[in-house]
Amino acid sequence: MSEDLVRRDELRATIEARKELGEEMEPALVDAFVDRIEKELATRQHESEQSLRRKREHQKEMVLGSMALSIPLFALAAIFTGLAGIIVVCAALAVIAVVASR
Repeated sequence: MSEDLVRRDELRATIEARKELGEEMEPALVDAFVDRIEKELATRQHESEQSLRRKREHQKEMVLGSMALSIPLFALAAIFTGLAGIIVVCAALAVIAVVASR
């Protein structure tokens, strides 16, 4: 993992507090530390979900936009170049879909 889930100084501070306060306060310290970790995990998960949602929306916009633009391109290709032009337009749509999905 490239990023630390909890900063090292927070971990050291919790360990030092446990040493100073003794074993009777250990459960409270551990619970507080675990709560901070859980909050950080929840925040990261939420950010990840938002990022994935934005990526999917962008993909959908790209594919739908290219399909909308392809309608007049199909008509022009069919009129002026025939089957070869239609194949080129289909290939361009496929490339756009693949690039948008990456």
